[in-house]
Amino acid sequence: MSWQGQMSTIVRYLINDVDPSSYKYSDKRIETSILVASYLVTHDTSFPNDYQINVEQCLLSPDPTDQETKDEAFVVLTSMKTACIIVGSEIKSEASNAISVRDGVSSIDLRGVASTLTVLYKDLCDKYEKLLFDYKEDDRALAGKAILGPYSPGSDFIARTHSDYDFRGGYFRY
Repeated sequence: MSWQGQMSTIVRYLINDVDPSSYKYSDKRIETSILVASYLVTHDTSFPNDYQINVEQCLLSPDPTDQETKDEAFVVLTSMKTACIIVGSEIKSEASNAISVRDGVSSIDLRGVASTLTVLYKDLCDKYEKLLFDYKEDDRALAGKAILGPYSPGSDFIARTHSDYDFRGGYFRY
């Protein structure tokens, strides 16, 4: 299965568009959104593979789901970013339909739809940002781990326990 099949399925589950008999989004729209998101994600961070992305021709090379060039971080980050893009576009569409009509005792209020989607959008985008941060952090896991500066976590403990300074007003006198 190529990136179109695997990543489209992941995105469809993230946006809850999983029933093939009533897809809200066409395969072409999902694939195009994945390519746009992959372009944005490759500008947010670097990956082991150098991806060539062509939105017009619907090409992503190398295939991040292929066994030889498998890049799970790229697949997850791009799928999450795609879901953010799609839900963001739904918010824009629903915001223009946010109306409230009252006729006597009957009322129709569609303002809550956009606000509910906004909560979902914020949740998806926050998860994307956390995943991106975690990926960047793991990518540089070894660099700088043993370096302690004056503002590093734990350096205040070292200063308190390994210092000649008396916290009552001066230096210890031996």
